[in-house]
Amino acid sequence: MQYYSLLDLSPIPEGKTEVDALANTVGLAQAAERLGYHRFWLAEHHNMPGIASAATSVVIGHVAGATEHIRVGAGGIMLPNHAPLVIAEQFGTLATLYPDRIDLGLGRAPGTDMGTARALRRHMEQADSFPQDVVELLGYFGDAKGAQVQAIPGRDTHVPVWILGSSLYGAQLAAHLGLPYAFASHFAPAMLEQAAEIYRRGFQPSAYLAQPYFIMAAGICAAETDEEATRLRSSQQMAFARLRSGAPGKLPLPVEDVTKHIPSHVLAEVNQALGCSACGSRNTVKSQLTQLIENFEPDELMVTGMIHDPAARVRSFEIAAGVLKEMQVGV
Repeated sequence: MQYYSLLDLSPIPEGKTEVDALANTVGLAQAAERLGYHRFWLAEHHNMPGIASAATSVVIGHVAGATEHIRVGAGGIMLPNHAPLVIAEQFGTLATLYPDRIDLGLGRAPGTDMGTARALRRHMEQADSFPQDVVELLGYFGDAKGAQVQAIPGRDTHVPVWILGSSLYGAQLAAHLGLPYAFASHFAPAMLEQAAEIYRRGFQPSAYLAQPYFIMAAGICAAETDEEATRLRSSQQMAFARLRSGAPGKLPLPVEDVTKHIPSHVLAEVNQALGCSACGSRNTVKSQLTQLIENFEPDELMVTGMIHDPAARVRSFEIAAGVLKEMQVGV
């Protein structure tokens, strides 16, 4: 593992507002920069009462302006929701304002329910144009000489583009295009091993990347004791259970015994989905992260985790950074 990075969704805690969530995101990004995290990514979600990062490019600009050197980007932009030119202009502008600090991760899912997807797109296309849209977007970031349509700003910025995924489709596309690949194992770990293998085996060197570069994502909830970490993690478990039941809301307060708040069969599904994770004290987290890194050998590990108390969240990522810094190689 060369680098460790951080994914944030700007969670809105119960009892707090969007203003608080975005302020917490800035504070977390500043802490991440201080703690040696390589990237700070934000994700596009819509119509989610507990997530404040819907206008992802706007939040990225806000975070980049409040930090100095950490890379800031999208993990990711759900490209089917947007015209490639619009994203090229947005991220070209960000790259112009913050040179060599902006990343663009691209996802194929809507990042929301179908009703909201229709509201975003206006017209729902039956055909899957994601590969063509990615290629079009890459073109806007090039020199664009002679092109009738150009992204201004955007042309000649060469913003690094990543393919994101939670299935084998993204792995195949990233390998075919010779792009870096990030797998969403923090909430969909089932195909992690197979996706990594397909990506690495099928990778074709390109003008963008000479050899495969693979990020895996993992949940993290670290505290001074295993018991406290387990309690803090209950917020995310309850939020995920509510989302799966069709009743998303703000990030709940933690509870002492999560089994009293989530039916056993639902909790089993939640824990399986969040299974690529580490939870506990420093020693426990170190053991769990070591096992994940040894098993999957990522070039980069991106950690994420939603904790109700922003100070406890920063502390969790501080503990994780101390562990991950010891695991870095080749930097």
